Amino acid sequence: MTFSVALFLVLGLVLMIGGAEWLVRGASRVAAAAGISPLVIGLTVVAFGTSSPELAVSVMSAFKGQADLALGNVVGSNLFNVLFILGISALIVPLVVAQQLVRFDVPVMILASLLVLPMGWDGSIGRLDGAILFAGAVAYTVFLIRQSRREENEEIQAEYAGAFGGTRTGTWAKNIALIVLGLAGLMLGSKWLVSSAVSIAEAFGVSELVIGLTIVAAGTSMPEVATSVVAAMKGERDIAVGNVVGSNIFNIVCVLGLSSLVAPAGIRVSEAALHFDVPVMIAVAVACLPVFFSGNRISRFNGAAFLFFYAVYVVYLIFTATNHEGLATLREAMVWLVFPITLLTLSVITVREILARKNKRI
Repeated sequence: MTFSVALFLVLGLVLMIGGAEWLVRGASRVAAAAGISPLVIGLTVVAFGTSSPELAVSVMSAFKGQADLALGNVVGSNLFNVLFILGISALIVPLVVAQQLVRFDVPVMILASLLVLPMGWDGSIGRLDGAILFAGAVAYTVFLIRQSRREENEEIQAEYAGAFGGTRTGTWAKNIALIVLGLAGLMLGSKWLVSSAVSIAEAFGVSELVIGLTIVAAGTSMPEVATSVVAAMKGERDIAVGNVVGSNIFNIVCVLGLSSLVAPAGIRVSEAALHFDVPVMIAVAVACLPVFFSGNRISRFNGAAFLFFYAVYVVYLIFTATNHEGLATLREAMVWLVFPITLLTLSVITVREILARKNKRI
């Protein structure tokens, strides 16, 4: 790997993070100036805007025929969002989980994750699949807007107003310029990032899927890191969780949907992704339900557990890519130790919460 490749990789990440920030800021101000409530801005413009780097990278990869990178970016970003971002945020301060997330948004995230498996079972996610996913993105956005307009919880309104209110600053021209600059930064940054990531994969003999699942996924998730961690530090704990869940849904239904629509032959789904990475993404989404359901909060213990699982996942990817001699031992540990303990813990959490709620009714 040459110095220029590493430089363009870093510059691509910086441009995309900056572009996402400009895009979100400009779009939020325009939305506020148009009279859209801070709650709607937070649930749509900001949640979706922080996922714009994933959209830029996946669509660019699909255009170039690098489908493994496009899929790896989406799957890897979703895993990074839940396990790393929520893990770090929960360690800072235990996170509050809104009832709507448990009752609606998390089930939607689980359903969207489950759809990837049958759609990719034939080895690719085609244009018809992409159209179905994108239609889901439109329906989900419409539902969010209608639901948030009926939201009368003053505490939630105040929380979103504190985070995204006061955005009616600057002229229309300045705010539109921010949007244009943000889009330009995303496009150029994604082009440099994709090219650099492919060069790194070729230089080290690592698959594009693994690069997409790790380096590219973590890089494109930096806006979510900033949004959720800052929200947690400021005590805006609903936003920290809602941003991650909303971004994960957007990654699948919009990012993967649009990428499948523009890819000449659809998004190829490799055997490795089909039999390991996608099931892990589904398992993590399903695991959110009992964790979020438990007292409607994510404790520091849950945060530490999320970070542990992400570390195990990354180590497994590295061991697999390098054919490490410890791979067999790691697989046995995951099958006979990590997975059973996790399943048992989630079961205990769920049963305890159900019994506690029954006792409250009595």
